[in-house]
Amino acid sequence: MSRPTSIHVNLERLCENFRCARRLHGGSLLAVVKANAYGHGAVTCARALAPQAEGFAVATLEEGAELRAAGITQPIVLLEGIFSAADLEQVRHQVLTAVLHQPWQVQLQLEQEVPPVGGFWLKFDSGMHRLGLNESDLRRAVDQLRRKFPGVAVTVMTHFAHADGVHPGVLDPALTLFRQATQGLSVQTSLANSGAILGYPEARGDWGRPGLMLYGLDPAAPGQPVRAGLRPVMSLRSRIMVERWVKTGDSVGYGGLFQARRPSRIGVIPCGYADGYPRTAPQGTWVGAGEDFVPLAGRVSMDMLTVDLTDAPRVTVGTEVELWGDQVSISTLAHCCGTLAYELVCRAQRAVRCTEG
Repeated sequence: MSRPTSIHVNLERLCENFRCARRLHGGSLLAVVKANAYGHGAVTCARALAPQAEGFAVATLEEGAELRAAGITQPIVLLEGIFSAADLEQVRHQVLTAVLHQPWQVQLQLEQEVPPVGGFWLKFDSGMHRLGLNESDLRRAVDQLRRKFPGVAVTVMTHFAHADGVHPGVLDPALTLFRQATQGLSVQTSLANSGAILGYPEARGDWGRPGLMLYGLDPAAPGQPVRAGLRPVMSLRSRIMVERWVKTGDSVGYGGLFQARRPSRIGVIPCGYADGYPRTAPQGTWVGAGEDFVPLAGRVSMDMLTVDLTDAPRVTVGTEVELWGDQVSISTLAHCCGTLAYELVCRAQRAVRCTEG
C-alpha cells in the first residue's frame, strides 16, 4: 500500500464556484490559473473550466505555453507581461496576450506590424505601485495603439492594493483614480478580482478576474462566513498510521512540546511540513478524523504529525483524516499559522500526489 497522504481536487466544485463568479460579476470572465491554478493543477482546472470561461489569466509566458500545449484555445492573458523584446516572439507564437504595464512595452508593440490576436491589455497603477502605467502614459498608449492599429480592442485593467474587499470603502480612491484615467476612452475595463467580485459591485467591469474564489477560498478575514456559498476545491487527506498510549508526564515529538497531563492515546499521521502542512500549526489545531475532531499534540515534523485521540474512541488506525477541506477551514488554519491559505495550497500541490474528480 502506498503512503495514504494525498490531495483531492474537486473539479465539480471548481465549476460551481466559477458559476458563482458569473452570477455576481456578469460580463466576461478570465479564470485566473496562475501559480499552477493556486496549487490545484493549471491544466486540469483550465480544461474543466474551458466550456465556461471566456479566457484565462496566468503570470508567465511558461504558464501560458503550458495551457496552449494542453489544448486550451481561449485567450490567455499574461498578467506579468513580458520581460524583454525576445519574449514577444514567443508571445506571438503561442497566441498569448501580454499585459502592457511599462512604456517600453508599449513602444515595443508599436514597432510591430501585426497586433496581438487578443487585442491590447494595458495596466493602470491605481495605488498598488508595483506594475502599471500612470494616467498620462496610459492615455498616450491608448492613443498611439489606436492610431497604429485601428479597430483593435483595448482593455484597461488595474489591481487593487486592498484585495480582500472586506471594507469596500478603502477601494473608493483607487476606483476614482481608474475612472478619471479612463474617462472619455472607448475601452473595455477589468478591475474586479475575487475580493471585488464578492464585495465591491461598483468595481465590476467588462472583464472579471476570479482567482482565489474559484478554489473556494474567500479573501475576507478568517472567521467570517464564506461568502456566496463558495465551497473548497482542495482537501488534504491522510490516515492514522499508528496509535500508542503514553503515560502522564510523557512528552511527544521534537522538543517535548506536548506533555501528557493524563494517560493519553496518541495517533501518528504520515503528513508534515514537507507535504505542505504548516510547521507553525499550534498545539490544539483541529484535524478532522472520521466524524470527529482531534487536536494536534506536539510539533509538526517533516513528514509526520501527532494528534491526541484520547477523547475520540472511534478514531483508530486506518481512520481517514482531513488536514484541511470541508471539516477544517484552510483559511482558519492559515490564519492561526500567520500565513495565507493560497500559500498552503500552492506548497502542498508541489509535494503530495493529487487525485482529481
